[in-house]
Amino acid sequence: MALIVKKFGGSSVGSIEKIQNVAKRILNEKKPDDQIVMVVSAMGDTTDDLIALAKGIDSDPYRYDREMDMLLATGEQVSIALLTMAFRALGQKAISLTGPLAGMKTNSVHTKGKIVDIQPQRVLDELKEGNIVVVAGFQGADALGDPVTLGRGGSDTSAVALAGALKADSCEIFTDVDGVYSADPRIEPDARRMKEITYDEMLEMARLGAGVMQPRSVEMGKHFNIPIHVRSTFTNKPGTMIRGEYTMEEKDFVIRGVAHDAKVTKLAVLGVPNTPGIAHSIFSALAEAHVDVDMIVQSIRNIEKNITDMVFTIASDDLPRAREILDRVANELNAVAVLVEEDVAKVSIVGAGMLGSPGIAARMFGALGSAGVNIDVISTSEISISCLIKSADMQKAINAIHAEFFPKK
Repeated sequence: MALIVKKFGGSSVGSIEKIQNVAKRILNEKKPDDQIVMVVSAMGDTTDDLIALAKGIDSDPYRYDREMDMLLATGEQVSIALLTMAFRALGQKAISLTGPLAGMKTNSVHTKGKIVDIQPQRVLDELKEGNIVVVAGFQGADALGDPVTLGRGGSDTSAVALAGALKADSCEIFTDVDGVYSADPRIEPDARRMKEITYDEMLEMARLGAGVMQPRSVEMGKHFNIPIHVRSTFTNKPGTMIRGEYTMEEKDFVIRGVAHDAKVTKLAVLGVPNTPGIAHSIFSALAEAHVDVDMIVQSIRNIEKNITDMVFTIASDDLPRAREILDRVANELNAVAVLVEEDVAKVSIVGAGMLGSPGIAARMFGALGSAGVNIDVISTSEISISCLIKSADMQKAINAIHAEFFPKK
């Protein structure tokens, strides 16, 4: 007997036919004594449609963050109810549970919540009754019982966290691709599917834009030491295993993949005093508003006047909130101006093999130079290198970098 958590994304349950196919597939694969917990996203583009409805009321609806969570949490409730009905129509006992009913406890950071505790007793009780338990991903509730959503891709986090709390035997993430690739196969036709990738490498890939997994879900997998199997909804092919260490020959690759992020905005606070505490003034104000900052560069604008420029990137969705904060802080600091550049993208390479392998950065920069791509900002970590470039250059940058590190055989 195995306890298995299976997560299906929005594209996997995007229509009644797809929902019925998911139910049939699960029952065909299920062994008699298996206990199955399903974690499901909203159908297709439902979340985007709900956001569009909110924008019909206010161009910046996220200022009403609690109400956005109240709205967005409804998407998953539709899909879990329909999938449960599909199971029952096929003669399988099943029950749907919202995130809060499944025991998901979160903080109170609306639209960007984090799971702080899971009390899955209701899930265990329903499994003992012989039910397949269908849980709404992407959502939980805070101490007041208010709905809190976990951000884009939050259903992945729900699934891995629930698998950890239930001490599940495995966690399977079903999506519209058959694993994790060395680059987005929609952009790079020669992208290669990985058989395995470590938690640390996958976490960096996800953080830098690889949309196949949400970063916090990978953190959860590492925390609970649960192998995560990324598979295709539409085929039975083996996918990619995310685990602590390699068991195959893939550890010989220096670079694991090329990630990209097109939803990034560059901000510059120009002409601030080059004195202690200035950076804290800017970034603490953004942190209080839960705006994540990346790729920070400080450069001296005028040595004689002792003023400097602060340049950094944020997620494009955070721009309205960040701009409001920066205009206020810039005024308090007597800054010259706040500049916004939206036509930018980030391309990155990731791989634990970088450690102790000199020349990797030079090869990346050389590939971009040969492709005629100019680099605006560079940032590095132990296992990644990222470059900020013009959005128009993103595809050729990905293709050039991939060709450098993954040449055709």
